[in-house]
Amino acid sequence: MLPFLMLLAVPDPETAIEAERAFNRAAQTEGQWTAFRRFSTEDALMFTPQPAKAHEILPLKDPPITVQWWPADSFVSCDGQVAVNTGPWVRPKAFGYFTTVWVRQGDGHFKWVYDGGDALQTPRALPERPRVRSASCRGKAPPHAWALNSEVRNDGGSSPDGTLTWEWTVFKDGHRIFRVNLWNGKRFDTVLTDDIPAPK
Repeated sequence: MLPFLMLLAVPDPETAIEAERAFNRAAQTEGQWTAFRRFSTEDALMFTPQPAKAHEILPLKDPPITVQWWPADSFVSCDGQVAVNTGPWVRPKAFGYFTTVWVRQGDGHFKWVYDGGDALQTPRALPERPRVRSASCRGKAPPHAWALNSEVRNDGGSSPDGTLTWEWTVFKDGHRIFRVNLWNGKRFDTVLTDDIPAPK
C-alpha cells in the first residue's frame, strides 16, 4: 500500500511554462549565457541572423546585466512532449519578445531547441497569467510535409504525436519567419507567426 501511495505523491513533470520561469531565474542567479547553455539541448539553434548551434556561438562571459523575460502564451502538443512559449523580454533601455521551442527530455524535464525573437518599438503586454492552448487529441494529425527551398534556409520539427509543428525560414538577407501549427482535431491552425525583419 505504501509504495502505491508514494507513486500518487510523485509530482507531475514540469510544464514548459515552469521550465521557462526556471530558465529566467537561473539567468538572473547563475548568469545569462550560463543558463542558456544549461537549459538547451546540444543541437539547439539560435540565429545571428543565420541559424547556428547555440553552444557554438554563446559567449563564454556572462553580461553584467541579464535580460529578463516572461511567458505570455504557451502552445502545447496533445501528448505534452513539445511546447512553444512566447512573451516579452526587457533589459535596460530595450524591450522585445522571445519565442522558444521546448522538448521534453527522457528525465521528464524540458530543454529548449529553438530560441528566437526580436526587439520592439512598443513593449508587449503581459497577461496576469500565461495563456495556454493545447492541441486537440481528437483524430489523427497527418504527417507534416516540409517545403524545401534551395533559395533559403529552412527547417522545423514536430511533437511525437504530430499535433504541434514548428518551422523556420531564413532568407539570404537575414529576414526570418517562424510559424507554429496546432492540430484542432480536423486540421492545423497556424497559432503563431513571428516575422522578423532583416538586420539593419
